[in-house]
Amino acid sequence: MSKALERREKNREALILAAQDAIAARGLAGLKTRDLAREIGCANGAVYNLVEDVDDLILRVGSRTLARLDAALSEAEAKEALPADQLVRVAVAYCDFAAENIELWRALFEHRMQPGKAVPEWAISEQMALFRHIHAPLAALMPNGTAAELEMTTRSLFSAVHGMVALGLEQKFVAVPVAALRGEIATIVRAMLKGLLYKG
Repeated sequence: MSKALERREKNREALILAAQDAIAARGLAGLKTRDLAREIGCANGAVYNLVEDVDDLILRVGSRTLARLDAALSEAEAKEALPADQLVRVAVAYCDFAAENIELWRALFEHRMQPGKAVPEWAISEQMALFRHIHAPLAALMPNGTAAELEMTTRSLFSAVHGMVALGLEQKFVAVPVAALRGEIATIVRAMLKGLLYKG
């Protein structure tokens, strides 16, 4: 690798880390390329030699957030042998990660691409890969479930947990108080699983 390429990669890494810190501190609204350029010691226009655009930069930060979330869910899943217990622990770990990384977690869902621009396949693949933490235990609990049923149940279970976490951490509408959130998430996941197994 040439020195110029090494320098570019180093600056690109510094830019992504600076953007990550900015989002963690101030949310997406606090992400300003001028501030990032100053922080890493380059001209504002040079930022776009390191990433395609602001969307690309936010997706790169999101990729790091997803990798950390994936590691947290993997660790939680590994601590339980029974599929139902894995799902409960994964749901609670999701809540904990969101609470501990709230602005970076929010950015995963708040970011919107520029009009007419699609989310790239690599980013979609990273997002979809996390569903395995739900899908695999569900498949063990629903051995006769079709692929379509498992996919729908995976999405439904995520939606239920994500909704509780989002409302709880934002304290919107009839949100569960944050202090009780972890316990209520565990309760709702177990209730959903009982319903699924009874139905099956």
